[in-house]
Amino acid sequence: MSTQVTLPRAPERNAQGPSLLAPLPSRPTAVVYCEDNFGAIDGKTANGLVRHSEKYEILSVIDSSKAGLDAGQALDGRPNGIPICASLEQAIARADRVPDFLIFGVAPSTGMLSPAERTIMLDGMSRGMGLVNGLHEFLNDDPEFVAASARHGVTILDIRRPRDKKELRLFSGRISSVTCPRIAVLGTDGAIGKRTTATVLTAALKARGIHAVMIGTGQTGIIQGARYGVALDAIPSQFCSGELEATVVDAFEREHPDVIIIEGQGALSHPAYLTSTFILRGGQPHGVILQHAPFRRTLCDFDQVPMPTPESEINLIQAFAQTKVIGLTINHEGMTDAEVGRAIVEYERELGIPVTDALTRSPDLLAEMVVRAFPEIERNLTAGAA
Repeated sequence: MSTQVTLPRAPERNAQGPSLLAPLPSRPTAVVYCEDNFGAIDGKTANGLVRHSEKYEILSVIDSSKAGLDAGQALDGRPNGIPICASLEQAIARADRVPDFLIFGVAPSTGMLSPAERTIMLDGMSRGMGLVNGLHEFLNDDPEFVAASARHGVTILDIRRPRDKKELRLFSGRISSVTCPRIAVLGTDGAIGKRTTATVLTAALKARGIHAVMIGTGQTGIIQGARYGVALDAIPSQFCSGELEATVVDAFEREHPDVIIIEGQGALSHPAYLTSTFILRGGQPHGVILQHAPFRRTLCDFDQVPMPTPESEINLIQAFAQTKVIGLTINHEGMTDAEVGRAIVEYERELGIPVTDALTRSPDLLAEMVVRAFPEIERNLTAGAA
């Protein structure tokens, strides 16, 4: 089965300045709170920051259930020098200074702080640390946190807070002016690795000399430092398509990229997390890479709902939008390497598209999915070098 996609002709590309995705020369330091959740589904914000952070220098993770371990080793089997500490006090002692920020690294389905978590966050503020909050609960609206911010002279960053409604944008159709390929990384469930795969894919394309820009659509990607992003699940539904469209157009006009990668949210088939609908309508991706966890039997927050199959999700995506699923990526939770290998072979045979695992296989295979579907990307590079 061919996965090649035809695109409209792009305009002449302007000379590029420095990439807006380049890491900042000096980053504020941060400790990530993830008590009893590091490496688990609800710890996805902490997990993502340990793997990749352009905006903050991550000094440690707080999770007493894994204290003493290296965060990279605990998460991916590869040490990265970020220790896991039992408490905030221990994290500060190990840092040998008070870090600039305390990041709340848990993403509970409630989107709210528990009483114990409130105590930890307020303790961090009393020690002179600002807060980075990715929850639906805005701490700048909480009188206790507002008072603590003023008392200790620290900042609270509510990552999911949208602009004022009068500033939100409706869908306009300007997405048609974005002539470079747009690839959305969608999934069969929430918390399944879409952001991680999108991040690895963006880096792999850049390594081939392809100017790729990633659009973050959730709180973790924005905390990591995505220069273009919008927390879609915090925006009134009427404006979601327009906000995503406007963000993609902004990235295209500023960066003149070869390709745009859009981070997915939830799943098109999901009964509760439906943000993929706005990504498909507002971003109108030319291609989709689908992320799936073969050993996940039910949706992660809804154990009464069985997981969809990749085939059913692909059929739904391609019926819902004018796009093409160009590849499948594996979330290897609960799988041995041999089981991942067998799954790759079986899904390639069953679906007729390339399959890989972004974390356990070469990133080049992920980039090849895009280049195979959009060969003009590398042809344009060759023509530009001639």
